[in-house]
Amino acid sequence: MSTGGPGPQPAAAGSAPPPQGGDKEARAHGDAPQQSGAENPTPEDKQEEVDQPQDAWSARRDLVDHSPKAMGVGANARFGGSLVAGDQHGVSGGLVAGDVIMGSKTEVYQFGFGISAAGHGSGEVPQSTLDRLAPYFVTDESAFEGLVARLREERVLVLSGPHFTGRRTAALMLLHRVRASPVRILVRDTTPAELVKQLGDDQLPAKGYVLCDLTTRRDTPLREPHLLAARAQLAKDNAFLVITVGPNAALEDIAPVPWQPPVASDVLVAHLRELTDEATAQRLLALPSVSEFLGRDHQLREVEAFAKVLERYADGEVDETKVGNFSLISLENQVQEWFEEDEELVPLRDKAFLVALAAFDGGPYALTAELSDLLYAFLQDTENSSLSPRVPVFGTHIGKRLQLARARAYHAEENTEWGPVLQSKAEFRDERVSLVLLREVWTGHPSARPALVHWLRRLADDGRPLVRTRAASTVAVLAYADLPSTMALVIEPWAASRLFRHRLVAVNALTLAHLLDAPNIPRILDTWCGSEEEGMRWVAIRAYGLIGAERPRQTLAALRGAIRYEYGPADTDGEDGDDLDPVMIKQLAQSVEMLLLSPVRDEVLTELLARRDDDRPAHDLAVRGFLSACARTKDDEPYGPPLLLEWYTASAGRAGQAAVGIARLWRAALDDRRHTRDALDALSRWARIADRDPTTEWALASLLPALATSSAEHQRLSHLLRTLRGEDGALPPEVAARLLTVLPEPAEVSGPLIPTARTSRGDTRHG
Repeated sequence: MSTGGPGPQPAAAGSAPPPQGGDKEARAHGDAPQQSGAENPTPEDKQEEVDQPQDAWSARRDLVDHSPKAMGVGANARFGGSLVAGDQHGVSGGLVAGDVIMGSKTEVYQFGFGISAAGHGSGEVPQSTLDRLAPYFVTDESAFEGLVARLREERVLVLSGPHFTGRRTAALMLLHRVRASPVRILVRDTTPAELVKQLGDDQLPAKGYVLCDLTTRRDTPLREPHLLAARAQLAKDNAFLVITVGPNAALEDIAPVPWQPPVASDVLVAHLRELTDEATAQRLLALPSVSEFLGRDHQLREVEAFAKVLERYADGEVDETKVGNFSLISLENQVQEWFEEDEELVPLRDKAFLVALAAFDGGPYALTAELSDLLYAFLQDTENSSLSPRVPVFGTHIGKRLQLARARAYHAEENTEWGPVLQSKAEFRDERVSLVLLREVWTGHPSARPALVHWLRRLADDGRPLVRTRAASTVAVLAYADLPSTMALVIEPWAASRLFRHRLVAVNALTLAHLLDAPNIPRILDTWCGSEEEGMRWVAIRAYGLIGAERPRQTLAALRGAIRYEYGPADTDGEDGDDLDPVMIKQLAQSVEMLLLSPVRDEVLTELLARRDDDRPAHDLAVRGFLSACARTKDDEPYGPPLLLEWYTASAGRAGQAAVGIARLWRAALDDRRHTRDALDALSRWARIADRDPTTEWALASLLPALATSSAEHQRLSHLLRTLRGEDGALPPEVAARLLTVLPEPAEVSGPLIPTARTSRGDTRHG
């Protein structure tokens, strides 16, 4: 699998010229200054780099292999060459990706039962609140009673777990079970050293204390002596204390109790039974939107709020649309929280990791972490350009990092240019998170755009196909959310680059944006295809090969216009045109190749054959594209059956017009002195494949008589088969002699173009 370029290259080379006006303006366009420490210039930066365009077929394969699952490309783009928009860009739950990106939020829900979700406040919890919470509390009673017994004995308990897993409610219920009343919430800013003072407050006496998300740092951890002092004070007052800590809390000589949250469905059932009657609860649980909600990774606070929405639905206060939208709305609320929280709760490095995970969702964890630190450096530079970015090398716990992101780690194979490789990967538990998160960062936090643009440009310059593909898929989401800004800041500079790998990322970004139903992508391609700017023409031509099957007639008309532009007025009358740009001509041929191998191949073939033979540019476009398609084999195996030959055989078997068209294009290529050599080479490759594969031999035996309709054609094919050499200097393949027998005699060359099964099998091997 080709990488499309000579590996990692200097980011500055080949990019659009940086804006004038100093570092401040450069950072506004995503180009951080060199002295920031984010990049170190090398001598190669001063040289003009040249790369080669990646083959369109292998580039399409990379796009299919490495695109995010949420875009649904892989399952629908394997056949042929085109990616056709339609149902393939859906995510589960009946929503398409575009709906998720744009969102459906109509209100912000307040989660919980009136107790501060953040836990910053301090004060007494009324007994009525505890009594109200008790019926809703769901847990493993056996395990929970064990915790109650331990609290009675030790008087202080430390519960550890991620945020929003019910730790606070569990702490309150533990105190409720030991009949500790009144209960007081301690401020979370209480340091370990101040803990005993908070417990000994004579003005606010209490029998139960809850300290949620105790503030600890590496230099001030919670230690065992702190708990021993607290236990002594609690025993003196006949009181109890429950402390909750997050996964990253600094603890020393303390083994916290891991909190296991209850199952979401059990919590929802408990809430509905308290809020409604049993019959109504069962009716609500049978709703499809409820099943869809429970099938996702929702927090307990979201389950509680969902139960209230269902109660309102049962009372006729909201419709089913509100119920169906709740899952996405709660997800949007979570993403907003991540980026609105202060540095203490969600540090900037964790925010950078969330963005990187959204871009590389389902990709290798190590790669995601590596590139998230690069984004972190750019974000630091945006916040304070006078400081050199600092990235911690060690100290990151993978499990705790993924807990914050509501993500999971798993092992799976990743397709590489060397074949499948087992990788440790990471993905959000809800596939919608990546789409919502990228939209939120791009449109809700524009101050992050300079760093994000700079990061995306670095990704586009990476030597790894996965990285470049994910840069494109990220930009596709941004384009859906805000097309004008994304075009101006990211896609257009890539398209204008001198480097083909940058242009290819622009191709993939536009392609994926179109698959997401972003507006106006075909209009952009139509405009660029007729542009004076070479890079934009190149991008449009390549993108047509990927999405042009949606409208083949318009696409082929645009490609014919592009090749006429390359020929110019002097070459349209049949002159040699030796001054043609070989790179652009090759890209045009490869786009036609992709269309010929797409699901609309019959319509494409008909349209190609409808052009007049004296229309030299259109003729060359058809022949070049056809010969390019001849090189493609099933599953890309070196000696797999040629895809065009399989198509011919299937059509000939039912007397289809495609077989006539394929034979006609073969004869046109063989008869055109510009293309004869390439056509003979392609036919030779098919013959060598036939020497290894009997199915291909039978198919080729049925085609050859249709290519020998004149004495000149017969002579050419006969000479090819008689002089065919084996690979790497080997003896002539045996299949050549057998195929010679299926050619009609010179006196019979005026026979039918499509041979019957009888006339295509002329000897004992083919009879």
